[in-house]
Amino acid sequence: MQSNWTFWIDVGGTFTDCIGRDPRGNIHRIKVLSSDTSPIIAIRELMQLPDHTPIGKVSVSLGTTRGTNALLQRNGQPVAMLITKGFSDLLDIGTQARPDLFALNIQKHKPLHNHVIEINERLDANGQVLEALDLHQVQTQLGQLKERGYKSLAVCLLHSYLNDDHEQQIAKLAHEMGFDQVSVSSELSPTIKALDRFDTAVIDAYLSPVIRHYMANLRKSLGAIKVMTSAGALVDSEIFAGKDSLLSGPAGGVVGFAHAAEQAGFQQAIGFDMGGTSTDVSRFDGRYEYQYAGEIDGIRVVTPMLAIETVAAGGGSICDFDGQRLTVGPDSAGAHPGPACYGKDGPLAITDINLFNGKIDPARFPFALDVNAVTLKLQALRDRMDQNMSLHQIADGFTRVANLKMASAIKRISTARGYDPTDHVLVAFGGAAAQHACAIARSLHIREILLHPLAGVLSAHGISMANVKRFAEKTILKPLNEQTLKTLQTTVKQLAKTLYEQVLAEGVAPSDIDEPMQLLDLRYAGQQTAITIAKPADGAWAGAFEQMHTQLYGHAHLDREIQIVTLRVEVTGNMPKPVTLTQKSVNRRPKPARMSTVYFDALPHDTACFERADLQPGDRLIGPAIIHEDLSTIVIDPGWTATVNEQFDLILNDQSPHLQDLDQTTQCDPIRLELFNNHFTHIAVQMGLTLQKTSLSVNVKERLDFSCAILDSHGDLVVNAPHIPVHLGAMGATVRGLLEHVSDIRPGDSYLSNNPDLGGSHLPDLTVITPVFDPTGKQLQFFTASRAHHAEIGGKRPGSTFPFAKNLAEEGVVFSNLRLMREGHFDETSLRNTLTSGAYPSRAPDENIADIRAALAANTLGSRELQSLIAMHSWPVVHAYMGHIRDAASKQCQAAISRIIDGQYRFEDKLDDGSPLAVAIDIHGDKMAVDFTGTGPVNDNAFNANRAVVESAILYCMRCIINEDIPLNGGVMEPIQIILPQCMLNPPKCDDPTQHAAVAAGNVELSQRVVDMFFGALGIMAGSQGTMNNFIFGNQQFGYYETICGGSGGGPDFDG
Repeated sequence: MQSNWTFWIDVGGTFTDCIGRDPRGNIHRIKVLSSDTSPIIAIRELMQLPDHTPIGKVSVSLGTTRGTNALLQRNGQPVAMLITKGFSDLLDIGTQARPDLFALNIQKHKPLHNHVIEINERLDANGQVLEALDLHQVQTQLGQLKERGYKSLAVCLLHSYLNDDHEQQIAKLAHEMGFDQVSVSSELSPTIKALDRFDTAVIDAYLSPVIRHYMANLRKSLGAIKVMTSAGALVDSEIFAGKDSLLSGPAGGVVGFAHAAEQAGFQQAIGFDMGGTSTDVSRFDGRYEYQYAGEIDGIRVVTPMLAIETVAAGGGSICDFDGQRLTVGPDSAGAHPGPACYGKDGPLAITDINLFNGKIDPARFPFALDVNAVTLKLQALRDRMDQNMSLHQIADGFTRVANLKMASAIKRISTARGYDPTDHVLVAFGGAAAQHACAIARSLHIREILLHPLAGVLSAHGISMANVKRFAEKTILKPLNEQTLKTLQTTVKQLAKTLYEQVLAEGVAPSDIDEPMQLLDLRYAGQQTAITIAKPADGAWAGAFEQMHTQLYGHAHLDREIQIVTLRVEVTGNMPKPVTLTQKSVNRRPKPARMSTVYFDALPHDTACFERADLQPGDRLIGPAIIHEDLSTIVIDPGWTATVNEQFDLILNDQSPHLQDLDQTTQCDPIRLELFNNHFTHIAVQMGLTLQKTSLSVNVKERLDFSCAILDSHGDLVVNAPHIPVHLGAMGATVRGLLEHVSDIRPGDSYLSNNPDLGGSHLPDLTVITPVFDPTGKQLQFFTASRAHHAEIGGKRPGSTFPFAKNLAEEGVVFSNLRLMREGHFDETSLRNTLTSGAYPSRAPDENIADIRAALAANTLGSRELQSLIAMHSWPVVHAYMGHIRDAASKQCQAAISRIIDGQYRFEDKLDDGSPLAVAIDIHGDKMAVDFTGTGPVNDNAFNANRAVVESAILYCMRCIINEDIPLNGGVMEPIQIILPQCMLNPPKCDDPTQHAAVAAGNVELSQRVVDMFFGALGIMAGSQGTMNNFIFGNQQFGYYETICGGSGGGPDFDG
């Protein structure tokens, strides 16, 4: 028998969940409103102690959102950053990525630090000292910081992950001078990548004092506390670091669902945690999935974190109609005013929809819910839609859209990583998850759902199941071979010894400490993205890596060097776990407490309602059914059954054989329009992730200069993932160029093109096109396409972007629909011969081929996902909605044009050499004509573009003007006529590259001027910098290409 109480607490943003075990071993639970003292309040409530009575000796472990809230609300400790001289603006510049691709009034993420001090010191890329540290000057600088009131420092020196001596000297001096918090980048993240390491140091310095103060106050009443880290591990509160606090709350849910699944006998599980504003999903297969770097609210952080995918869909997600489609989120009703049913004139939200459909019992809410307010909101929305639909059909539509968003998040952690979701059980927890679990599981073909008896407080339960765990890492950057592995063993032993001592210091008995686990981050030489591989039982690291690479991306480079990027070591100390209650099953059908009418698929069903407290092991329920419990409501859809197992879990099973969508109507409706829009966009985005992670070109893996698209059988764009503006909409012309010039397109083929006369832009942008046929191989159904900028494709200068090129041949290798794949077989010989032939061959053919394979992998993924979509909905339905989505985009573009006053709008510009650019935009109702007459003639250098570049620029401009989340496709351009005479924006076509105008600068310079002129003519914003600032260098062996951002013009209501 325990002599003291033990508590496991999850402090969320709104509520605090507490599970307590009394000295007799009985389990108690409570939910209270979150506050600074909510853990103490919850403990007093469970122990039934008056306010001023000392709590006494208790054991407390908790997870908290305190760090996350401090970050989101920007109320952390003021921080001064110490950085190598010359790099004071590094975190301000960041990666140059825009937070919103289509926002004209750009709101940059502000760095967390308040002040920067430049330190006179410098190490080279090997960690050798180039300039010694001037410690006397540092002392003076720190004294000035003290005078200004700074107490928290982030020490961030270049290459300190290789040599931490300078950082350690500064840290020692800062501690001696009395600074409260000194976060040292090389201690927090001893790995390559300065931006990530420095951001981590700053966020740690920003949050650690807040966390430390919060924990100190709790310890006054509770004594020693263990805290959940982002990695799902427990740590003493006195050493809990700010960088490890950001997923402290959600991590408990991951550990909780993983334990629940294992206890119920499931080997693979997907966690589904649906809250008020968002939904978290994660995966477990006997080992937790980690990510070792991430970004939260624009701040990069490098630390072990459980891999959690978050989507902006929750009970508070706002439901609306944008004129074409039903939309859910990303905005939330929040707690104030809350959903419409709260009676505070809030917006329609998913909670309202569940209430309206009978899935929430208003009598069980802690305050009165206004169902009539929901009805009025739905009626008003139906009037706007002008559709012959019942209110329940509209409500069902919102449910389906929300479910699809959440199902897409589950796909991103399963199918996108090479795992089949049908092999998993879905573990639902959180306030709203059990109301949506059946529909989401069915959409993913998951046949089983697990609902733990503590599902409403599963994050707190997870904390009770967590262990003490410590992590260490070291950058290696060496080839994977026997010699390297042998050398690493000394490092492994050193790191493991340090971690073992840290776990011992947490009070874990030596017998409860597991053997250290070794992992390696591996990648092919030249890749950016590494794959973390746990040490294989047979020690075959290369085989394990190649198997995982194939599982993730569909291919492996068997002849390419594998590189060890990072060594990782983990040591786990096992903590005592609560005893799980069990009871033998009896086979019975319990009687419902009452009957209710609940709507499923917009149809009413007589539904049995049960109390979970009344259910016993062996009970079996047949859906539809509602199960009420203290902290949540469980909805069992028609076609599902539920059984209570011996641990009091509810196991739901899908008994329905109908996995195909039975609605075969092809007429457009706003519900399915949004569903298919989400389907198509999700596929294109996943294609892009595959391309980015497997490419070798720095332009793809870091600059993200690529784009992926889905096109119909005529080459009309269905959806273009919003990857980079200059590629938007351009691949339609490339596919149409293929259809016009190649007559024998066959199943299993893929083609390569960069010819500007066939829809290309400039030669470094290589487009891989994959046609997809029906199962018979006779009907061409659609195309998937990927365009990526290769850092090197030949030409007179490295980087293949020579501003003074006189013709296309001087810019590199030209591909005109080269057949890459012949009936499923990769024709590397033809590809390599083309890359290495001609007057100016590629300087990096191996890298080109690897990146083309990456594009093929992306296309294959897209094709496979589209075929799955057809299998679910049928080809006629999918084909119809390809057209409906284009029509919807066209109507939204027409609506945006009609808001502009009729008339002609003109703008003129000049290149640096005086070449004129001109545009006249004529608006007539909902139609637009864009005329570039007056633009200068074809240049005798590389400053020429083509129609594809111009169309991409205009598509981007229109998407900015529409200012709504619409599908990017050819429909946007349908109301727009482009008049493009022969000029520098449209040089004459020519089959001979030596006679064809050079075009390298068209993509990077003239595209910017087209945007400036378009916005300038309409008075939307002033001209921006008008250039991409391409910085290129190299030699005959390589070419490097970098784009440096410039300024952005001001608008009518915002500064530039």
